[in-house]
Amino acid sequence: MGITLQNVDYTYQEGTPFEGRALFDINLAITDTSYTAFIGHTGSGKSTIMQLLNGLNVPTKGTVFVDDIAITSVSKNKDIKSVRQKVGLVFQFPESQLFEETVLKDVAFGPQNFGASKSDAENLARQKLALVGITEDLFHKNPFELSGGQMRRVAIAGILAMEPNILVLDEPTAGLDPKGRRELMTLFKTLHQEGMTIVLVTHLMDDVANYADAVNVLEAGKLVMSGKPADIFQQVDFLESKQLGVPKITKFAHNLVKRGLDINPLPITIEEFSEALKHG
Repeated sequence: MGITLQNVDYTYQEGTPFEGRALFDINLAITDTSYTAFIGHTGSGKSTIMQLLNGLNVPTKGTVFVDDIAITSVSKNKDIKSVRQKVGLVFQFPESQLFEETVLKDVAFGPQNFGASKSDAENLARQKLALVGITEDLFHKNPFELSGGQMRRVAIAGILAMEPNILVLDEPTAGLDPKGRRELMTLFKTLHQEGMTIVLVTHLMDDVANYADAVNVLEAGKLVMSGKPADIFQQVDFLESKQLGVPKITKFAHNLVKRGLDINPLPITIEEFSEALKHG
């Protein structure tokens, strides 16, 4: 069933002198097993939507449906606890969520919190740590003795250990070197191919083109465009007017079109560009 947002508004610190409207009448659907990206510049509402998807925040108005669970402004924690197991949220710097004295204990904490026995939770933790590339010699180290990239992987393993159906990633590769970024994006691609729904917030348009099958464009708390990446990225001038840009190869092809080359539609990946030249 996936996730559906119906007429969703969100206001921070509502009813105080500091209140600020972050989302305006958002309507969208994230279908099961999709890889959906959200793009928009800082302050567009991307992170706010991510925190609504797993019940970390509840909408000020409207409804967020996660499968058959409805989250509204009056929803209580106990009513939506199961949503946080269905929808795993990985923050921009998830290593800031680490707190246990060993890597294994940290990753096992989530499953135990949802009722798994200590042994079952530790078995799950071992599996997910291996999946993200953390070797057994690190299991009993303090998480804060690890490198930044290793801490990021441990934090992601902690989310995966709760076995969510949907993985929500808010700029998950921020601050990583190119090798670490590629490895994590490959991991998320594999999880998607195995049937997990992936939701990605990113400012890297090449990642949207290479991995996502749906994209939502946000501006100042409003949904201004939705569709397939191949369609959305045809709107080069529009996206650049919103300070967003397009994949590098799309921009390159767009410049060639301006000089008279016939390329239609604009490619969004290197492979598509190569094909366009062959048949051009």
